[in-house]
Amino acid sequence: MPRIFDNIEHRLLDALQSTLKVSQRADFCVGYFNLRGWRDLDPLMAHWQRNSGGICRLMIGMHESPESELRKRLNLKGAEEIDQAVVLHLKARVAREFREQLLVGAPSNADQEGLRRLSAQLRSGTLVVKLFLRHKLHAKLYLLYRDDPNNPITGFLGSSNLTFAGLSGQGELNVDVLDQDACKKLARWFEDRWQDRWCLDISQELADIIDESWAQAEMLPPYYIYLKMAYHLSEEARTGLSSFRIPGDLRNRLFAYQAAAVKIAAHHLNKRGGVLLGDVVGLGKTLMATTLARVMQDDFGMETLVICPKHLVTM
Repeated sequence: MPRIFDNIEHRLLDALQSTLKVSQRADFCVGYFNLRGWRDLDPLMAHWQRNSGGICRLMIGMHESPESELRKRLNLKGAEEIDQAVVLHLKARVAREFREQLLVGAPSNADQEGLRRLSAQLRSGTLVVKLFLRHKLHAKLYLLYRDDPNNPITGFLGSSNLTFAGLSGQGELNVDVLDQDACKKLARWFEDRWQDRWCLDISQELADIIDESWAQAEMLPPYYIYLKMAYHLSEEARTGLSSFRIPGDLRNRLFAYQAAAVKIAAHHLNKRGGVLLGDVVGLGKTLMATTLARVMQDDFGMETLVICPKHLVTM
């Protein structure tokens, strides 16, 4: 009888770790892969020799939100056919999702060390990651191989993705597969999809994402951090400068700094319902406030504005 791993009485992570200790290579197929979750497994592969075939192959299936899936089912045009343009779009989407993973939660030293090891494994070929694109794939399969004539393949099949929660946190349902005929069939199933034309290697892209993030091995110069902060702090100003225009009859009456101030103020006024214009005497606050009133009247039809010496609010 197979053992059940539900992460309540028995964790799948414990079974994977104990089996990896006596394995030489592995094949994993999951629907979702958490980059930071890899650190629970990678130390157990440190003894594997790549030149002897000791690698881990990880295949990730595409998944969609229920809303997106429903829209496609109701689309009169039918299902989207796979082609090179679709592949590029999907790869870009997946890369964006992996980047967003690293923006969630507070980084820890253990996370940073684990991600650096993951990047090294991806670049050395010890870990190869492919994205299966031919169709949606939600399978969760873990196959581990060892030099044992009686039990060369151990399989785990169920619902656990390669994430913190999937391996040890939330309730799941997985069983081990020890029957060798069943394991060989599962291995052939994996190999057929691994060799598919639309199963694409994304190992280097993942390594680049890690090496461009906070986990990179080289420390960023403080000046780069300053530029990043300045970029985000000035984001609303850039939005105002690109979204609003000065009326033609007032454009030549404003200096460049006054025109910029009006556009930025228009963005804040539109977003928040009020804005303050503050500057030293003689730099044209009244003219800027008058121009701002025209901008809001022309663009949004705001008829009632209160103009005070140092601020402008909508009523």
